[in-house]
Amino acid sequence: MNIGRKLGFFTAFILPAWVLLGYTLGGWGNFATLLHVFILLPLIDQSVGVDTQNVPEEKAKIISNEFYYRFVTYVWTWFQLAFIGWGIYAVTFGKISTPIEWIGFTLSFALVTGGIGITVAHELGHKKPSIERFYSKLLLMTVSYMHFYIEHNKGHHVHVATPEDPATARKNETFYAFWVRSVFGGYIHAWKIENERLRRKNKSPLSVQNNMIWFAVLPVLFCAAITFGLSMYTGYFTWQVPAFFFGQSFLAFSLLELVNYVEHYGIQRKEIAQGRYERVTPIHSWNASHLISNFFLFQLQRHSDHHANAIKRYQVLNHYDESPQLPASYPTMIIIALVPPLWFSMMNKRLEKWHSANNLQTA
Repeated sequence: MNIGRKLGFFTAFILPAWVLLGYTLGGWGNFATLLHVFILLPLIDQSVGVDTQNVPEEKAKIISNEFYYRFVTYVWTWFQLAFIGWGIYAVTFGKISTPIEWIGFTLSFALVTGGIGITVAHELGHKKPSIERFYSKLLLMTVSYMHFYIEHNKGHHVHVATPEDPATARKNETFYAFWVRSVFGGYIHAWKIENERLRRKNKSPLSVQNNMIWFAVLPVLFCAAITFGLSMYTGYFTWQVPAFFFGQSFLAFSLLELVNYVEHYGIQRKEIAQGRYERVTPIHSWNASHLISNFFLFQLQRHSDHHANAIKRYQVLNHYDESPQLPASYPTMIIIALVPPLWFSMMNKRLEKWHSANNLQTA
């Protein structure tokens, strides 16, 4: 892979730079990151176009094992921890004071911790090395969504594109209805998966070995410790810390659910027997191979190959022409998903065409 493409994955760090710029400008300037993500980036995506180039098969193993690509994600993990610390400082001691500044700053911040941070956590959570899995959990703690580590790997990837998966949107289901089903259904299912794991080991679900207990408690403890420390330092209750931390967490995981909605809307796997479905292939997820936004998102938009080959590292994910293709990259599709009539008018015809091509019934 050439040096330009290698450096491209560091473009993710442009996003927090926009947050810092917006904070420096103050007032409405705090919305600058949103303008970058939802206006400037889609325009660049449109002008640069789709990248269908794949890493040659004979080079894929070598590139997959290059430490450089893991290094980028490791750097991001520690950067996000520092970024969270700066965000807490900004709302507690900085110049975030008016409602407009709070809204703009928190929304922009969540685009970083949710759009990039959860993407990196997702990448690392699929890998075998314990350090990468630890980093995945650490990132998910900063957005109060640690159960995703269990539900995504052991739930979503098993049940994707079936009625059993809360993270697969149904045809004609609005994002808002999907959000409720995916957030609460995914959380409940993660508890079920973890409890079953412990029962197989003859251990009580109420034991300290239950990861879901830790996943529920750790973000609260993290926020409480910072709040307590700053409150002791200032001599008053620093309410800004929990308001900001849990506010950006809510927006960050809601952004994740928007991405889930876009990635799997209406896609179904054939049921080959009662409760058994055909294996996942690249045709079972919506794909978007836009070059620039894929640099920002560590090729998350090549989602079709990710689901077919979950352990593959982001730098060697392939584009497949046979995968269902989104009409635009994630930033554009996310905005459209927030307007159900517009989403349905754009996506249902494409979905019906996909159903027809794969001999599936349309609802």
